[in-house]
Amino acid sequence: MIRFFQFLTISIMSVQLCAQEGPNIIYILADDMGTGDVKAYNKDCKFPTPHIDAMAAQGVKFTDAHTSSSVCTPTRYGIVTGRYSWRTSLKKGVTHGLTPHLIEDGRMTVASYLKSKGYATAAVGKWHLGMDWSSNDGKKLDKIGKNLDLNAAIKKGPNAFGFDYYYGISASLNMDPHAYIENTKILGDLVMVPNTSDVKKMLGSGGKAGWVDTNFKRDQVMQTFTDKAVAWMKEQRKQSKKPFFLYFPLNAPHSPIVPSDRFKGKSNLSDHGDFCMDVDDTVGQIVAAVEAMGISDNTLIVFTADNGVSPQAKLQPMEDQGHFSSYVYRGLKGTLYEGGHRVPFVVKWPKQIKKPFTTDYLSCTTDLLATVVDIHGEQLPDNAGEDSVSFLPVLKGKKQTDEDRKAIVHHSDAGHYALRKGKWKIIFDKGAGSRRKDPKDKPVLNPGPIQLFDMEKDKEESTNLAQENPKVVEALSKLMGKLVADGRSTEGTKQSYAPFEKSSDLKLLNPFSQYID
Repeated sequence: MIRFFQFLTISIMSVQLCAQEGPNIIYILADDMGTGDVKAYNKDCKFPTPHIDAMAAQGVKFTDAHTSSSVCTPTRYGIVTGRYSWRTSLKKGVTHGLTPHLIEDGRMTVASYLKSKGYATAAVGKWHLGMDWSSNDGKKLDKIGKNLDLNAAIKKGPNAFGFDYYYGISASLNMDPHAYIENTKILGDLVMVPNTSDVKKMLGSGGKAGWVDTNFKRDQVMQTFTDKAVAWMKEQRKQSKKPFFLYFPLNAPHSPIVPSDRFKGKSNLSDHGDFCMDVDDTVGQIVAAVEAMGISDNTLIVFTADNGVSPQAKLQPMEDQGHFSSYVYRGLKGTLYEGGHRVPFVVKWPKQIKKPFTTDYLSCTTDLLATVVDIHGEQLPDNAGEDSVSFLPVLKGKKQTDEDRKAIVHHSDAGHYALRKGKWKIIFDKGAGSRRKDPKDKPVLNPGPIQLFDMEKDKEESTNLAQENPKVVEALSKLMGKLVADGRSTEGTKQSYAPFEKSSDLKLLNPFSQYID
């Protein structure tokens, strides 16, 4: 009888531990994919996206979700750390294949937090957050890494920031080195190709000079990533029953636009359409693998993109056929207009989301860290996730208001800023904060040095209301100054940030720089 009660007690404790165990988490990040490139968001999308649509139909579809930046690296920094990248030394632009690490030593990441909770963690795909390479002569690496030590372990890559396993490429598919990396080692039969014309002969157009793996096939990269991701998940279930976190940043449909043979010509639209269909198929493979492993019920899967569509997608020919990658929104990748940072964002989690729904909750890609911390019933420390707000209440069906988030700051490729607070959006620039332009966009009415839009009435950002709302402009400028000065956009103590040292950086802050304490 005593043994029976001991067994019963152990069984109850085991059940309680299982009940407290967090979900498996998979974060799929497309690269340069607009809201209009998903059928669930754009009924007039000229190609099918059945797998992403299925996620939206089975979970939560966010219609007012945004990236923290309209280009690659800053958004990825925000996803992994829950903090705006412009608080670091990266005030504009992106990192490159041989750029040193951007994430600060000791900073909490989604992976490091989940690892502390017993999760197995992996990143598979495009990192693009810098990593530390070694030279073979003790000198600084030259521009294309001719003096790169190919045998030295890479430092301060994903493994240094909470990921147990990494397989991927260091930056975008057009950037050198053109080779896979596994954990801390670059792989392949590597040769130095010092000019772009020879890179083009080996790989096709759109590749930078540098180290190239002679067996590297760009149209096979995404499927390679998918196979690695699925294999890693299966290995986790085989070796351990502890939950896992898979960060899965894709290389597509970013240029070079190289859809696999299975999808070439399938969209009947463009290479970009074909590549988006390829992305959708990858989503389908991941979801199918999760279902085959019998873990779908308690696996939280997110699909989103790092920014809007790139001009490399050749928008005019698609628009002539009635396909608009930015949907009804103005702008595209790199810009402060909605097309630059408003992205598809769908969440599937059957155990939590019993009934699918659509939400217009204002969210940001910086919100992952606060959400996973919230899932575990904890709160972020003051020095982590300074710009991260949990969207777990939304998944639970709770109505959120504008006051649940102070604001979202958007950042352009050239380092300009915009702020969204409730229905108001202010752009601290006379244009888009970028030279990039969507061919479909007409000039904004009432142009001026500052732009103010009512996003409830004017999602297309057609009419600038700054001149007739000076008090709103002043209030939002003061708020922006405060968000910079506080080192955070959430409640908590002030945090430090990399100073705006260059006069050009300070100039871009105007007119709200006067409100920075």
